[in-house]
Amino acid sequence: MRVLAIVYQRDAGPGVFADAIADKGATLDPWMRAEASSPPGDPAGYDAVLCLGGAMHADQEDRHPWLREDKAMLAELLAREVPLLGVCLGGQLLADAAGASPRRSPEPEIGWREVTLTADGASDPLMAPLAPGFEAFEWHSYEFPLPAGASRLAESAACLQAARVGEVAWAIQFHAEVSAVDAEAWIDDYRSDEDAVRIGLDPEALRAETRSRIGAWNELGRGLCERFLDAAATRG
Repeated sequence: MRVLAIVYQRDAGPGVFADAIADKGATLDPWMRAEASSPPGDPAGYDAVLCLGGAMHADQEDRHPWLREDKAMLAELLAREVPLLGVCLGGQLLADAAGASPRRSPEPEIGWREVTLTADGASDPLMAPLAPGFEAFEWHSYEFPLPAGASRLAESAACLQAARVGEVAWAIQFHAEVSAVDAEAWIDDYRSDEDAVRIGLDPEALRAETRSRIGAWNELGRGLCERFLDAAATRG
């Protein structure tokens, strides 16, 4: 199995998803999207594609013109039924490709938040083992609406947290992939996020909570990715 990871910034890579991919004996090809205009291979030729997070927003095509290209690429992959998993920004781009434009959330979610599965989520191949809910690591100011025909899988008090588009494409808002190292880097750099500053984020409180939770959270993330790979293999 060959997996493409679309990476928008170096401290927001595949994280613990890379562990799950390696454990499955699959090959992971990272594409540093902001640094390389061409992927390492035809995205449609991969068995699965991950589209990851980044500090940019899904509507900032004027600053990052390649966002428009990526939405078109994801739309093509959806049409071809290539297995997809979009995380945070990647989930927003996937939803946009499916016809649901991301929007600024009424309230940023930064830190640990309660996520509850819906009835559809409780029977979903990726999400079912997480029922009835879980505490998720979040870092976002935008959200994605539910695309037409998609299944609502999970939600927080603030917004939609997971959706399935078709049979083999998932968008999640929470950071199931984040490693301990990357989470520490985000907290160290929190002042670069104007929303984190505006809401008065306490970095040391978040750091302490994250250090106590990250081990179990990483296990959850690896399991979610393994189930995604299993779904992709079944599709193949």
